[in-house]
Amino acid sequence: MSSAPPRPSMREIFDAHAAYIWRTLRHLGIPESDIEDLCQEVFVTVHRKLDDFAGRSTLRTWIYGICLRVASDHRRKAHVRRERAAEDPARDVAEQRDRGPDQRHEQRALVETLLSCLDDDKRAVFVLYELEGFSMKEVAEIVGCPLQTAYSRLHAARDRLLVEAKSSGLAGSGT
Repeated sequence: MSSAPPRPSMREIFDAHAAYIWRTLRHLGIPESDIEDLCQEVFVTVHRKLDDFAGRSTLRTWIYGICLRVASDHRRKAHVRRERAAEDPARDVAEQRDRGPDQRHEQRALVETLLSCLDDDKRAVFVLYELEGFSMKEVAEIVGCPLQTAYSRLHAARDRLLVEAKSSGLAGSGT
């Protein structure tokens, strides 16, 4: 009778998944200024619930589900919705302009802008499938919906992103 492999330590989980969690939270629309705190919250949850992890999915899939819940909870908090006043808005804009173009940063911002047009359900499916490379079966399991619903959300997300890209001049008129 074979026994289950030993559970990884929190150090091993951190080393293997920290960048993935950071990237996932960013793809889920969490502002850069909040990602570090929410990464910590994800790891606290992983630590607290690791004994409950039954192994019915991969650890990565299970962690993604935690990221989804943490991001969703964060967006619902009232303080996230309030505007944050800048001390000197004109200076802040000038500083951003003077930094010069950072192509990678601009591309990431563009992707985040496009993704922001999707509702949470469609965004989660799109990010999991297109950006994180999960199979559609894993995506459906993570978001907790039937497989066909996941496919429907992916199709709707792709259509919406194409419309947004075309309306902002980012995509050609032909497909």
